[in-house]
Amino acid sequence: MMGLPDVLPDILAFFAACVHPVAAIELLQMKAVKKPGRPKPGSQPVRADTIEWLGKASIFSSLGGDELRAVASCSERRVYAPGETVYGRDAPGDALFVVVRGSVGISDDGSSLIAELVPGDCFGELELLTAAPRNASAIAETPTELIVFPRKGLGFDEVLAGHPAASARMLYDFLDSIAGRIRNANALIKENSPVVQELKRQVYGDKLTGLFNKTFLEERLAEILKDRAGPSALLMFKPDNFKEINDTWGHEAGDSVLKLVALELSRCLDESDTAFRYMGNELAVTLPGRDRGAARAEAARIMERLVALDISAFTEGSSLKLSFSFGIALHPDHAKDALALIAIAHELPLAGRARGGGIILFPEDRQ
Repeated sequence: MMGLPDVLPDILAFFAACVHPVAAIELLQMKAVKKPGRPKPGSQPVRADTIEWLGKASIFSSLGGDELRAVASCSERRVYAPGETVYGRDAPGDALFVVVRGSVGISDDGSSLIAELVPGDCFGELELLTAAPRNASAIAETPTELIVFPRKGLGFDEVLAGHPAASARMLYDFLDSIAGRIRNANALIKENSPVVQELKRQVYGDKLTGLFNKTFLEERLAEILKDRAGPSALLMFKPDNFKEINDTWGHEAGDSVLKLVALELSRCLDESDTAFRYMGNELAVTLPGRDRGAARAEAARIMERLVALDISAFTEGSSLKLSFSFGIALHPDHAKDALALIAIAHELPLAGRARGGGIILFPEDRQ
């Protein structure tokens, strides 16, 4: 087993590969020259199809024929029966694997399948190159044959030292592959992606209406105010006659009406705007970048859509129409932080209802 002085040049080469593969190659070659007495690993007979299978793995994709042969000489083939463990969770990450035939299942707890690997797939490379323990288990699902690199009894540091050029290119391919995965992950988790929106709805969603909840309003509005130097607006509104619906036709009817309102609200908003159920029958909409005039126009447009809703299916055919009072608070005119802006806007719908309802108020309109 080599100590830190022996392995240090390989670590430096790894970091050089992060910057440029040529630098890594040069550094590894310099190290190899400085230690001419170190034996070069790889005296095992090499099968032609092993070279072919290794060439299909992304981590070895840039290696030439001689370099692939060198990697193959440091590898071995292993056969696994169905249900046999390739490695368990927390096992040492001392090798990577390429599937030649059969299939391998990766699971986090022995029962939950994370991935299924088939011929041509490579796995275990991250733990090998970072010397980390396995974070999952790998189990053969069918009669399976794998290429294992490096072979048993041969350390990865020895391979780095014995084959500097191939090692540098392999490390570079690995980093390039990881960078690609990160780019794909970033694309997947962009703020407005369907995946992120669905996750947010599960954490921050209101179960009755499907809108975002009070907690997310507080967080989202804080983000908007932080990211924008210019004006932004918050609308908050309530049905003026919601109590009449609950008292006459019951709370189930009231819930159905509120769901209908939430659905129509979601349909009429721009992509940059977000709807929330604040509490009870009070709803809210964030309007990034809107000044006083634009916010009032948007409130009037939303009100027009909502008062036109047909709620007769929930009120036994009654001709009752909804009425709404809106409050608008502006940033930075009325408040500079999210909680203060919410507190100001929250009071206005009740004030509007007290004046007869069906109106849009700013804080200064209360005087």
